[in-house]
Amino acid sequence: MDVMDAVRGFIKSLLFLLLWSICEGSESELNSVTCGSLVKLLNTRHNVRLHSHDVKYGSGSGQQSVTGVENADDANSYWQIRGRPNHPCQRGVAIKCGEAIRITHMKTGRNLHTHHFSSPLSSNQEVSAFGENGEGDDLDVWTVQCDGIHWERDEAVRFKHTGTDVFLSVTGEQYGHPIRGQREVHGMSSPNQHNWWRTMEGVFIQPSQELLRHDEL
Repeated sequence: MDVMDAVRGFIKSLLFLLLWSICEGSESELNSVTCGSLVKLLNTRHNVRLHSHDVKYGSGSGQQSVTGVENADDANSYWQIRGRPNHPCQRGVAIKCGEAIRITHMKTGRNLHTHHFSSPLSSNQEVSAFGENGEGDDLDVWTVQCDGIHWERDEAVRFKHTGTDVFLSVTGEQYGHPIRGQREVHGMSSPNQHNWWRTMEGVFIQPSQELLRHDEL
């Protein structure tokens, strides 16, 4: 009988550990930014959201401009988190720290992009939106830099461009007409206070593709 009691106790312990690990995994997914999620990204230093619209730069590459806006309600500030070209991430799976991703503008289908053109206001590196229907080139790829295992929703992270090694940044320069008051977004060569970003409003997706949070979209 003592042997049977010991076996039952062992089995109960195993079941408890199994259930605990499942709950921990689910909690991790609930707190993480996942592949396919549609989010707004806030620059924590300058309190502006990453934004784009079908307005081209008048200099540099002439591609679609990317800016920062203070207005939290602007629908042109939604971006989808996707895998890199020819390596799609699995929908709803948590994005890992160090993972290479694409960040695709919802309204225009162009990818967050940078290249060796000077940005129009600060003469840092120009950041644009590039491609058609979510497909561009290898200069659309960014690495998520964070401290843990996964990119957590409430965590400030950096995005480092895999092709040119710059960080997605804002330093406060403001445009005039036709995008008056919007801030310049650019690439900077060093990590600093100007290149921290955090997810804000958005739709976060589980592996089951169930919507987890749906703020104002």
